[in-house]
Amino acid sequence: MRTFFEPDEDEAFEAAKDVLIRRCLGWAGERGLRADATVLEAALDARHRSTDGRLAFWNGEQVGRFLGEWIPRFVIAPREMLEAAPETLLTLLRYLDATGLRDPRGATPAELETAVAEAANDYPAVLDDPLRLGLAKFWAQVALDHGVDLTDQKALNRFQRDIDAGRVAYDADLLEKIAEARFLDPGLDEERAFPQPPVTLPPAPELAAAAARSETVRRLTALADWAGKDGRPLTTAGNLRLADARELAELLGTGEQDLKVRGATELPKLNFLLEWGKGIRIVRVHQGRLVRVAKAAPLLRDPEQLWARAFEAFFEVGMELGPPESYASLLAEEFDEAMPDVLNSVYGLPGRVPVARLQESVWLACQEKFQLDDDDPRHGLWRQEVDRDLVAALEVLAELGAVDLDHGMADELYSSDLDDEEQMLPPAARERLRARLAEPGLLVSLTPLGVRAMRERMLAEGRDAPLVGELAQAAPGELLGVLAQHYPPDMAAMELDGWLAAHGGDVEPLLDAIRVCPFRSHAAAMLDVLAEALPDGQSLLRRLHGDRALGPIAVTALLEEDALRPDDLTSDEYLLLMAEGLLTLLELGGPDEVMDQVTEIAGREAPEIIDTVVRSGHPAEVGMDELRRLVAEPLRARTRRLRFVEGPRPGARGRHGRRRKR
Repeated sequence: MRTFFEPDEDEAFEAAKDVLIRRCLGWAGERGLRADATVLEAALDARHRSTDGRLAFWNGEQVGRFLGEWIPRFVIAPREMLEAAPETLLTLLRYLDATGLRDPRGATPAELETAVAEAANDYPAVLDDPLRLGLAKFWAQVALDHGVDLTDQKALNRFQRDIDAGRVAYDADLLEKIAEARFLDPGLDEERAFPQPPVTLPPAPELAAAAARSETVRRLTALADWAGKDGRPLTTAGNLRLADARELAELLGTGEQDLKVRGATELPKLNFLLEWGKGIRIVRVHQGRLVRVAKAAPLLRDPEQLWARAFEAFFEVGMELGPPESYASLLAEEFDEAMPDVLNSVYGLPGRVPVARLQESVWLACQEKFQLDDDDPRHGLWRQEVDRDLVAALEVLAELGAVDLDHGMADELYSSDLDDEEQMLPPAARERLRARLAEPGLLVSLTPLGVRAMRERMLAEGRDAPLVGELAQAAPGELLGVLAQHYPPDMAAMELDGWLAAHGGDVEPLLDAIRVCPFRSHAAAMLDVLAEALPDGQSLLRRLHGDRALGPIAVTALLEEDALRPDDLTSDEYLLLMAEGLLTLLELGGPDEVMDQVTEIAGREAPEIIDTVVRSGHPAEVGMDELRRLVAEPLRARTRRLRFVEGPRPGARGRHGRRRKR
């Protein structure tokens, strides 16, 4: 059972959603818990249509987003059902935990219980706030108030004609306010972010030591000490006096102390450091003097925290980069959006990334953003400034210790895709890159400090950014579920090694988690990732050949790897294998798909085959019960209806026993 789907995997997502809702309703009914299908569907839709798309990842923020925003804006249901939405959400969260589907990187079950309880306190007021409605929900409610059946398309068409003709009364003032609210807050259907590969980080002491070695951290600390509590006088224009600026430039090592300039503003590196210091609030202007901020003392004593604050402030003050006499480049105007995208790209790409490719992407983004005319004579100048400012920004990050810069030949990876049919770059950009990548150029990669900082930014944005080692204390089933869906094989093996090291090297808890998993497709994925990550994975599968719960999955895997032949199976094993395939198809395609495929293959013998499978003794109790109720019984009923339809059957004799004339 997958709990993550790409935005274009509509059919697969809908099939998984049906299974989850159906089984959650059954599970809740057995325990007397509240669960409404409409609210369950909305909860899964809300997580699918989000930045990360992980159906089983929930935390306090996601709980608040669903109950405080998604329900009032999108969900059309009776008031009683909407009022009980917190209870239904809690049931879903408990079900995900009980079945091992919960993503352990989210909040704990106890934390989620608290989050739902806290959100429920404000929930009645949320439902009563008309400005939280979406426009579609507003009109749906108007239709319901006028007795329109929302499932009747003809009735909806008549209702639309009545609205156009002015025959429907509605609150026009409220509609205008809702439209304004939605314009200011466009929606919750978030753009899906690219999934990031798992990363590794050195131990915390090494990261702290790296922050302490940062040249920028040293400079910022020295800047604050130089300003001091008494401060340094500024000119009437609010700038350092030239003599003080030269002294500070020498102290900080910017190399600008001997430049022939008329004022301090003509020392770009120094002025950028001043703006940076103000941005992180270690210095400020007070009564005509540059002074150290008193409350910054703890920050200045903690290089690691100072580094983190400087990194975050960089995206706000980075537009100050560049010669002071030049006007802001296109990149400077979009710096706070463009630079995070650049570093996100470096984060997700392997090895050292050629800066030429980043420059090309940034320039194309600027062209689209500002709708530049290729025939404009300033076109070349604009491009040079964008390229220049991107390199300058990367050099500043290198001094901070967030990136490493060097020169060399780019990996063939970064030129081999230029001829791909799916390449999105325009032909002219590809030609430029072919020429530039054929020669040595500037290369960039994130340092461990940079990786950690970018990962923290992504997590704050709700993105999935796996870290090898973060699952060391996860429950066995939750561990395997995340590895199966979000980790490539090499990283999965690394994460599994860490988990086993933390749990005595015993794989049995992992196998037990697969045994109790009620979803056969999920169990198969879990066993597959375990066998692939272990050095003796195929031996493990052979050992599980006779396992009552895992045998059918292990046999399927061995057959797919040609490590076992169909002739090697007994009749009972073959029957269990058939049951395994139908159970998986039931989860992935639904009951109708199972009936159609079995009928297509077996014809009139389909009911008998399904009955035989149901009696096979396959250990998946939940799945086998569904196979009986949703497939075997309807298939028998369908066959009876076809067989005993009223009227003469083909070839039957007439009313008096004579064959009809042709």
